Amino acid sequence: MMRPMRPLLAILTVALVAAPAYAGPHGKAKPKYHFLLHEVSLGSDVSGDVAEFAQPRVKAQVEKAFASHPQLVAALDGAPDPATDAKGFRAFLKKQKLTAAYKVNVEITLAAEETEEVDGKPGTQRLVVRLGIKMFGETMPERVMGFSGEGSATIKQEIGKKLRTRDREFAWDSAAELAINDAIATSLAKLALPPAKPSKK
Repeated sequence: MMRPMRPLLAILTVALVAAPAYAGPHGKAKPKYHFLLHEVSLGSDVSGDVAEFAQPRVKAQVEKAFASHPQLVAALDGAPDPATDAKGFRAFLKKQKLTAAYKVNVEITLAAEETEEVDGKPGTQRLVVRLGIKMFGETMPERVMGFSGEGSATIKQEIGKKLRTRDREFAWDSAAELAINDAIATSLAKLALPPAKPSKK
């Protein structure tokens, strides 16, 4: 018999100034991009057991999001090496109808957890997980800054008297999924904006 899922409250916070949602011309498909994950790192103020626990879970959720998002392509099978054949790589992107390719770094800027008592429920605790990330995209093959985005999430989950590993994993996976999907959505909205016009002097 499956154990009932404990109550879960997710609070999603966007840390980046929101860009308008992309809406192309009626009937026109949204642009697609290749996102290649390079690294998930810890920010200078993020350390300790909680950070070490969160890092691989964030990485797994980033890879999952890149592989499943309808506007992203995670793998370019048969693509020329952009470092040695930039022209061929660009031609490959065009043939695959991809707007651009980016090497992406994700930085964990906040990773914290705590437990608190639940009012009116003696012996029941609530796990509170807070996660913040920054996402940076470098163009391929040119290797110049292409985009940046931020996302954060807070998860509150009832856990009973004792924190179990699977409850902790579920809370962190949920926080990572929310924060990453938010950062991706914001980044794609920014990429869809028309290029800024050069200022006139």
